[in-house]
Amino acid sequence: MKKLIIITLLLIGTTTFAQNKNAKATMEVDGICGMCKARIEKACLNTKGVKFATWSIETHELKLIYDERKTDVKTIEKQVLAAGHDVAEVKATDEAYAQVHACCKYRDEGVKEEHEHEHKEGEEHQH
Repeated sequence: MKKLIIITLLLIGTTTFAQNKNAKATMEVDGICGMCKARIEKACLNTKGVKFATWSIETHELKLIYDERKTDVKTIEKQVLAAGHDVAEVKATDEAYAQVHACCKYRDEGVKEEHEHEHKEGEEHQH
């Protein structure tokens, strides 16, 4: 009887552990503004199994929480690339990049400078 109880407790413990398959990951994603943030996060959250996604305009860091039983980092990465945003070691296709809004052309130095200028002006108005 003792063995049966111990085996039952082990099985319950294993089952409980197996149900917690949430994984955390971070990746670098190129973008430039709030519209990029919304597009990147939406691409992630529309991926089955992604529970949380937040992207930082300042650091370009995408933080994720996802269910490993339903998806993986490569699948999420593909969704971000399809939305037109480069990830650390892979560039989005020209076709996908062409679909991002004109103010979101993060590969264009002129657009980047314009956003930096707007950001600095915003900081000056806050002081």
